[in-house]
Amino acid sequence: MDTTVDPRPLLERAAGQFAALVSATEPRQLNDATPCPGFDVRALIGHALGNTLAYAYIIEGGTIADEPGDVKDVPGGDWTAAYTAAGDRLVAASRVLTDGALDHVVDLGFAKMPMRAALGAITMELAAHTWDLREALGASPELAPEVADFSLTYARETLPPERRGAPVPFEPVRPAPEGADAYGRLAAWLGRDVRQGTAGT
Repeated sequence: MDTTVDPRPLLERAAGQFAALVSATEPRQLNDATPCPGFDVRALIGHALGNTLAYAYIIEGGTIADEPGDVKDVPGGDWTAAYTAAGDRLVAASRVLTDGALDHVVDLGFAKMPMRAALGAITMELAAHTWDLREALGASPELAPEVADFSLTYARETLPPERRGAPVPFEPVRPAPEGADAYGRLAAWLGRDVRQGTAGT
């Protein structure tokens, strides 16, 4: 990835956007299917919540042993409060990193990489799951194109077409329909079936 890019502002936007969609999710929608294979809305939010907490732990100096995995349940079923708190924790941890700390190597369990790249990875994941949740809800919120543009560039650099299948948890690249926004193009690169006319701008 471009080592001149500071991913922290983009991560903040990505976490905020995902939190806003979680807030817009109605209880009756939690069992609805999403474009992310194997995840209904509840499981998708729980997966993003677990990974958001995991990256917060790592940025704070923890290890992969601290990772909670996918979250199945939250107190009172309040997914909005749970994800908002996790996103705020992740963003707060990233804000106190020094510029030099962005180049320190961290162990994510599946790979070791500079903190800058790790922040790029969670930004990309949140951008992709923002698309998943947007589509599942049939919503059309205003999303920051710079988050998706950064994430798509990151995905193309780190997840080329030949790097698919176990242990990489993504399907083969699919074509994005003409007119798809940057989030749709990111989703297609990560193996989602992006259909013409889906929600979004």
